[in-house]
Amino acid sequence: MANSLLTDASRRLDRALQYVSISEDTAERLKSPKASLKVSIPVRMDDGSLRVFEGYRVHFDDTRGPTKGGIRFHPQVNLDEVQSLAFWMTFKCAALNLPFGGAKGGVTLNPKELSKAELERLSRGYIDAIANFIGPDTDIPAPDVYTNPMIMGWMMDQYSIIRQQRSPAVITGKPVALGGSLGRSTATGTGAFYVLEAMMAHLLGQPSDQANKPAQTVAVQGFGNAGSVVARLLFDAGYAVVAVSDSHGGIYTPQGLDIPSIQQFKADTRAVQAVYCDGTVCSLVDHKVITNEELLQLEVDILIPAALENQITAANADAIRARYIFEVANGPISADADDILDAKGITVFPDILVNAGGVTVSYFEWVQNRSGLYWTLEEVNQRLKQQMVTAAETIWQIAQTHQTSMRTAAYVQALTSLGAAMDARGTRADYVGEKG
Repeated sequence: MANSLLTDASRRLDRALQYVSISEDTAERLKSPKASLKVSIPVRMDDGSLRVFEGYRVHFDDTRGPTKGGIRFHPQVNLDEVQSLAFWMTFKCAALNLPFGGAKGGVTLNPKELSKAELERLSRGYIDAIANFIGPDTDIPAPDVYTNPMIMGWMMDQYSIIRQQRSPAVITGKPVALGGSLGRSTATGTGAFYVLEAMMAHLLGQPSDQANKPAQTVAVQGFGNAGSVVARLLFDAGYAVVAVSDSHGGIYTPQGLDIPSIQQFKADTRAVQAVYCDGTVCSLVDHKVITNEELLQLEVDILIPAALENQITAANADAIRARYIFEVANGPISADADDILDAKGITVFPDILVNAGGVTVSYFEWVQNRSGLYWTLEEVNQRLKQQMVTAAETIWQIAQTHQTSMRTAAYVQALTSLGAAMDARGTRADYVGEKG
């Protein structure tokens, strides 16, 4: 479809192609996914009824290694969305120089409507349906929106039952007790923080230069796993996190929120409230209740969309007033909105760089599972910081060299890696004139 998410995602390549030369073979292979699977998952519900859910798994490209990508449980999951996310994963892994291709999966449902037992039956049923499509050397799923370590543990266990052998490397993001990596559950937010700190040093000068300047203000849309982690790290580092939100709406105070208290309150009540907690006692503080749309339009230094895709589009991009945007969600800004934000002088740091901490530590988990040697949290975070900062600095230099956006620079980096891997298998130039 002409206005599909995948079409919109692919438009980003056109700008990058101005700065990198790739073969016809590479361009042709990146036009469409390698394989797409749609399955039906029958689940016996707690009341005895039977419901059938639609599930998907897409391999976009596996030139650089087995495909890698999360599984999301969400009412909006469809084939176009999953293909788009697999496309982004392909470029994310290439931009971070991880030995993976891109994949994604999902099931169309509202997981909040299912009991834990129903979720387990659904998760195991999904693996039953896609077992021949995944594997430690083929395609390695991970958690995504509304999936978590427990669900990944069920999925790994079901795959192991099917294969009649323990297979921890087939799924990442598992509980640590089942072979998961320390630091994986917080990796997306932690990796985003490392990128943000490295890039703000370029934008504002070294931290020592900022001693007498006011704290940078931050708004975080999406106070979930990734958003809450990066918000906490920024709070601890001295940033003024003035607004956060979840799917129900947001809270704002120009003086800055107490993020540890909000995290504690949400863990206890599942609600986001502007509170200050002293031990187990939490008290409300002055704040303004805002919508997610209003949060995006706040006048802040740093905006962090950490919810779902297409939150900033041509319809609202002109109202965005942040100076810098760090995309912690996948695809939160449409291609049309990119042009508007650029014209306004807003610097966008793209998802395929900023939120790559999750897949990076998933790679670490896969390596640990296959080697049987497990790392400390300090080792994981040290390796994560090195990987994220190295990629960020490389992409920053590409952007400066070509005087282009960070998004285009990230795609240039990814296309260079993908092109080299694809061309190594032979291109038209290698075969023309070979006869005789």
